[in-house]
Amino acid sequence: MYCFRTEDDLDLLKIAESGQCFRWNKAEGHCFRVIHGGHCVYMEETGEGEYRIDCSEEEFQAVWRPYLDLDLDYRKVRRRVKKTKDPFLAAACEMEKGIRILRQDPWEMLVSFIISQNKNIPAIKKSIEMLSEMAGERKTDRRGETFYAFPTPERIAGLSGQELSDCRLGYRCKYVSAAAGAVFSGSLDLGKLIAAGDEEALAALKGIYGVGTKVANCVLLFGLHHLNAFPVDVWIRKVLEEQYPGGYPYEEYSPWNGIYQQYMFAYYRNGYILTV
Repeated sequence: MYCFRTEDDLDLLKIAESGQCFRWNKAEGHCFRVIHGGHCVYMEETGEGEYRIDCSEEEFQAVWRPYLDLDLDYRKVRRRVKKTKDPFLAAACEMEKGIRILRQDPWEMLVSFIISQNKNIPAIKKSIEMLSEMAGERKTDRRGETFYAFPTPERIAGLSGQELSDCRLGYRCKYVSAAAGAVFSGSLDLGKLIAAGDEEALAALKGIYGVGTKVANCVLLFGLHHLNAFPVDVWIRKVLEEQYPGGYPYEEYSPWNGIYQQYMFAYYRNGYILTV
């Protein structure tokens, strides 16, 4: 068991409900069971700015510290927004502080957001778990409970259409299969896209069958950690129409637009609409 402190924004519940991660599940109390790659831990807030995670310090520093993006000061990013100039975004930043952009596996995010098209979050999570159970490596967490690592591109590329369909992927089966084939063959190198420019990475992702602009931007932000990516879904479209009828100041808020997008998304979805 490892305990750590941070003075920065970190709210596990808000992250779990932010729509960016699909393998966080509520355990007892304020505890969450989190699967990331071949790792599974239980993490919880134990006090103001104090957290506990059931792993060694070495694993925390190597895996979970970067995963939680703890080396970026989110308070500083938040405070760039001035209430006098943009009261809506300032209110969203304040209300939804604690959300962080996780450093998740790009391959898992590519498949997850392909699956997410026209599905609600419980259905997305169910499909991802079924896919992991079908083709992922079976493991045991520190409590002796079974979990399954997310399948490799090779394993998913080897699944039949019926096997993919059995994971409730519907019309997305062919998209998932195409993505797996592209990554397994090397025609899509997700590792290189982490260091690529936003436009180059976006174009490469949109070159995959079934990946449109919204999914590509989600992968860019949540998988490749391009923090200026700005996915537009029904909630953000509503934000832009109602709060920024003259245009959203994307350049002004660069290079952190993806973080601001998450604050706005959560703020609107939770019903906190500021009347100016």
